[in-house]
Amino acid sequence: MKTLIKNVYAFLPDGTTPLTNIMIDKDKIVGVGEVPADFHAAKIIDGKDKFAVPGFVNAHTHASMTLFRSYADDMNLMDWLNNMIWPAEAKMQEEDIYWGAMIAAVEMIEGGTTSFVDMYGPYMEKVAEVAIDSGLRAVLSRGIIGVAPDGDKKLEENVSLFHDFHGAENGRITVMFGPHAPYTCPPDFLKKVSAAAKKCGAEVHIHMAETKAEIEQITKTYGKRPFRYVEETGLFESGTLAAHCVHLDDEDIAIIKKYGIRVAHNPGSNMKLASGVAPVPRLLKEGVCVALGTDGASSNNNLDMLEEINLAAMLHKVNTLDPLAVPARTALKMGTEYGAKAAGLKNVGKIEKGCKADFTLFNMNSAAWYPRNDLASLLVYSAHADSADTVLVDGKVLMEGRELLTLDKERIFFEAQKCAERLTK
Repeated sequence: MKTLIKNVYAFLPDGTTPLTNIMIDKDKIVGVGEVPADFHAAKIIDGKDKFAVPGFVNAHTHASMTLFRSYADDMNLMDWLNNMIWPAEAKMQEEDIYWGAMIAAVEMIEGGTTSFVDMYGPYMEKVAEVAIDSGLRAVLSRGIIGVAPDGDKKLEENVSLFHDFHGAENGRITVMFGPHAPYTCPPDFLKKVSAAAKKCGAEVHIHMAETKAEIEQITKTYGKRPFRYVEETGLFESGTLAAHCVHLDDEDIAIIKKYGIRVAHNPGSNMKLASGVAPVPRLLKEGVCVALGTDGASSNNNLDMLEEINLAAMLHKVNTLDPLAVPARTALKMGTEYGAKAAGLKNVGKIEKGCKADFTLFNMNSAAWYPRNDLASLLVYSAHADSADTVLVDGKVLMEGRELLTLDKERIFFEAQKCAERLTK
């Protein structure tokens, strides 16, 4: 089906925001600009007072953790994990994973997110079902804790997830391997994950250098920092998305550049858990692909990618005392174009001919959007996620006029609340 977004302002790859038209044929953008006389659209969306932006890519999250939102706040990371989150997660069943991810899908679509990179488990096939049902683009991995007695079983579950869902839904679902972190996966186990990923031809999603305590633990145990330790297992050779990367030294950054490791920066979660501030301006300056993620809703506590874009722009200004550290357009690209690259998504994250029709129309009919001196700046510094009006993925409309077209919110809220009460009370 052909769709026309008519007379809409659009954030283009060169950073400009012209008034234009966007033409879609099936799942792809086939033109941006003047509409040819032979383009006959079955659906026309009026873009008046709308701003089209590539759909946000949440490059690191744990979708089903929405069930633990507000459950265990204001705690140290390891205390939070060991004493609250992991015990509750141990009770999770298939229905919990499904309905928790469904809550996440509602929140992401309503906030303008079109793609998410999720590491969780067990029952990651239920998150794949949520992606299928909701229409979102998903990059999934089974979170694998190698020190657990069933670590090998978790690895096999990731292999099965890859075989069952990688490339499903016309390529809308991608599967990576998800070794949790260096402090939960010993070297021999990481070598197993590396071998399995290489055999499948899959990439890897892993937490790296999130806290000072992690650095100290790994250095004490193995005599080397996390990046060097993981490099020696061969894990980085498959292509890697590394979440957090807060505490980096020169050697760490050299390893990141050597293997083309993409970084998922999580400013909200890192601030709330007091993990520290990642050296994002330096990474960007040295050509590292830096994307943005929300982390889980139990450590953020939302899945609002526009907030992460704002935080990325603001945090690094004050941390470096440099107002130019991360400009608005750079932050916006971190949440869109760079996010797609970090997630390994081809032809996603830009509004241009040949790219997937994944984008959001923001409604500019509110005070936050006036005066309209600079639309990209308004979106990053002034607007809120509830300005997201219409969301398309693969050319399919998932939300229009703030109305969700693929999900039943009332039922999702009811089922998720029921699951959360059983797990946390």
